[in-house]
Amino acid sequence: MSDPSGHLESLRKAATAHYRRGEFAAAQSALAAALKLDPGSAEMWSNFGTVQAALSRHDEAVDSFTRALRLKPGLANAHLNRAQTLLVLRRYEEAIPDYEFTLRAAPDHPYSLGDLIFCKLQCCDWNELDALRTRAAADLRAGKRAVTPLLAAALLEAPEDQLRALQIIARDRLAPKPPLWRGERYRHDRIRVAYVSADFHAHPTAVLMAGVFEHHDTTRFETIAVSFGPDDESPMRARLTRSFERFIDARGENDAAIAARMREEEIDIAVDLKGFTSDARPDIFAFRPAPVQVNYLGFPASMGADFMDYLIADSVLVPETDEIYYSENIVRLPHSYQPNDRSRGIAATPSRAEAGLPQHAFVFCCFNNSYKIQPTIFDLWMRLLAKFEGSVLWLLEDNSAAARNLSAKAEARGIAPHRLVFAPRIAQEQHLARQRLADVFLDTLPYNAHTTASDALFAGLPVLTCLGTTFAGRVAASLNYAMGVPELVTQSLEDYEALALALARDAARLAKIRGKLAANRDTGPLFDAALFTKHLETAYTAMWERNERGEKPESFSVAPV
Repeated sequence: MSDPSGHLESLRKAATAHYRRGEFAAAQSALAAALKLDPGSAEMWSNFGTVQAALSRHDEAVDSFTRALRLKPGLANAHLNRAQTLLVLRRYEEAIPDYEFTLRAAPDHPYSLGDLIFCKLQCCDWNELDALRTRAAADLRAGKRAVTPLLAAALLEAPEDQLRALQIIARDRLAPKPPLWRGERYRHDRIRVAYVSADFHAHPTAVLMAGVFEHHDTTRFETIAVSFGPDDESPMRARLTRSFERFIDARGENDAAIAARMREEEIDIAVDLKGFTSDARPDIFAFRPAPVQVNYLGFPASMGADFMDYLIADSVLVPETDEIYYSENIVRLPHSYQPNDRSRGIAATPSRAEAGLPQHAFVFCCFNNSYKIQPTIFDLWMRLLAKFEGSVLWLLEDNSAAARNLSAKAEARGIAPHRLVFAPRIAQEQHLARQRLADVFLDTLPYNAHTTASDALFAGLPVLTCLGTTFAGRVAASLNYAMGVPELVTQSLEDYEALALALARDAARLAKIRGKLAANRDTGPLFDAALFTKHLETAYTAMWERNERGEKPESFSVAPV
């Protein structure tokens, strides 16, 4: 008769071995068998949840971590892993207590402070935010792994702090690797440009870039997609697949294999469209698969990594005086760094009643993600509502906790909660259409509207912004300048507040701005994909010619065509 304890131990060892080799399904099977023998093991339930999370079975993973914690409430790994899984599921409010437990048990646990702050920002839970922000800044200056990449862009207003945070992340997560490209010279008839991303489907990055992919000059450039994201079988996926000369679906391949494949393809210029955003795989670039490597569009900051040669920006986003806050060399495009095109469809405009808006109210709006709404800007918005009777603030309902907290905070500031109207997420064409019902888009700081701003401008909605101190805080200004409405860019929050009120009280002035937006959408540079692509190709050509001459990367500006 077999020994149950010995069999249990062999199952545990097998699960561990499978997990370390990335064989998650086999690890799950071994742990499931082990749990039948020992269902009272909190540690095994926690390990089971970890494997389920690795298999993207996140809801089941949360249940397993919860079961582990019922058996052993103080099990630190289960608290941390449940928090991280809830974060993936966007169940931010539920994740907060687990992150707080983790930080009580291990105050310097890597990135947990940043994850806690991010969850609280997503919920618009600003309790202790100032203290947490101060703690994060102190930890960064001490060299600790405190702040996650997105939080660095969203929270840190001092550019030197932002760069420091990203350099810490790059050193920690992107270990040095033997370079695959070691100075060899390629001789191709055309410059081979590879765009590397998980977002070649119905995604905001794809919406912005599709026109560029389609307008590349195929006599001078050979374009290749390296995709490691899902195929959602959407019309956008089909459009993108058609727009590249070669579309490499690299799902299932690890970073080293993808990098090796790019090196075998003799890619000249590799463009990372993800940076440190969700589903990013910057380790591909850490292998140095190409002579020229570019950080572009997906992540609105430096990557803090020495293997990225260039960051594509413009003169508004990164003035020459700010280059010291970027590990990359800066390439400045004319007009704006952000690509767009005019081919996007807009549905029929709904009625205000259909959108849940009062018929005759002045509608301020902001469709930014909830983590971008922070106390200073919200206080300003509440003052505007107080000063302009009959106005409402139309916001995106990002999650129920944020809507609940913002309504309570409005009421605490003397504003009736019904004056905050929350809009559900809907399809892109319908979302563009409903923006025509608003009067003024109120931007956020320290993290601006990005794609959200160009969406509003495309729909003809004026975007009022204030120039921030970092890349992420200057995007809406860049877009407004390119759209020909510099009067919507303010230099201080005092000016921003005054201009918002002035526009609300001056219908003729607002109508004139709307008229400019309507005219410039069809004639100006912001939505001219063909023109933008010419400028981008000029940048690529300059990068490649420097490499061909054996010169090191260097910052430069592209002259407008």
